[in-house]
Amino acid sequence: MSEKNEIGLKSCDRYDSVDECKKLSFFEKFLPLWIAICIVIGILLSVYVSGLSEIIESIQFAGMSIPIAICLIVMMYPAMLNIKGSELKKAAKRPKPIILTLFSNWLVAPFVGLATALLFVSDNEQLVLAIILLHASPCTAMVLVWGWMARGNQEQNVIITSINTITIILLYVPMVMLLVFIANITLTKPIPLDSVTLLIALTVFIGVPLIAGVMSKKYLTKYKGEEWFDNKFRPAVSKVAILALLMTLITIFSLNGQVLLTYPVLLLRVSIPILVGVLTVLIYNVIITMIIKLKYREAVITVVVGSSSHFEIAIAVAVAMYGIGSYAALGTTMGLFWEIPVMLSVVYFSRYLGRRGFWKGYEEKTT
Repeated sequence: MSEKNEIGLKSCDRYDSVDECKKLSFFEKFLPLWIAICIVIGILLSVYVSGLSEIIESIQFAGMSIPIAICLIVMMYPAMLNIKGSELKKAAKRPKPIILTLFSNWLVAPFVGLATALLFVSDNEQLVLAIILLHASPCTAMVLVWGWMARGNQEQNVIITSINTITIILLYVPMVMLLVFIANITLTKPIPLDSVTLLIALTVFIGVPLIAGVMSKKYLTKYKGEEWFDNKFRPAVSKVAILALLMTLITIFSLNGQVLLTYPVLLLRVSIPILVGVLTVLIYNVIITMIIKLKYREAVITVVVGSSSHFEIAIAVAVAMYGIGSYAALGTTMGLFWEIPVMLSVVYFSRYLGRRGFWKGYEEKTT
């Protein structure tokens, strides 16, 4: 083994495996900056490039924007590479944190999102839908990074991420339909939810990347080896996915730029319920993990995964239902805008609580 590898492994001693010892890439580290730049670029394009929105919206099939569909599928693909079927068998060994996380993801977060949407933006049915879409799907990709940064149990993180990917396929459509049904009871202008469109969006943006991810992982690891797959292929794909994400941002804001310049308060309006909802779910997860007496490394994964959202599928569904230049698409995009700073705050807040002894076991494995 080379000196470089020896040093690398020694620096990973406090983790359960070398796979946990990783760093944020350059793109990931400065993602909030890239997001802000892309928003500005998109708005400038909407102002200075006439006819751009008509050109973008004309490239579609069955009401779905082809450029955005390609970008979103590329964004989703890396998340599907994280699924490890062998890890699912381990869920029964320590079920308590898994159950708590699933409860938060599929019961607490969706209904908290519905409540904040009706409280703050009930006069705009598209923004209500945007918040519902954001809160009704747990994250399955970036939480692996957040869990590592929080020094949590990465084995638990991989297990719950794999389970969440499967549960999204089974539960996302029924959950969104239930929340929309409840919302329509109180809304003056009901949300015209099309279950067929919802199913198509789920199939295209979850089903296609899932099949591609499972098949490519199977054959690439077979012919190139697992080490090459984890250390070469996955990092390269993740960079492409981030570029696709940034292109999606530019496109969405280029179509919404005029609206934002005319109604800048719109961003604030949709941001308030998103942030209030995340804060509420975060407080719930912190308190419940303390009451159940989870140790730090299990508790922090429950807090991180239970407080995150799957903005990619939310954006995809919003675009499929209302179009790329809609308030719904803009609202879900703001969920992406806040994802990085919010989750970084959750990571460092959790570590602060760990140092203060809020959960037991912080010192045992992480220092």
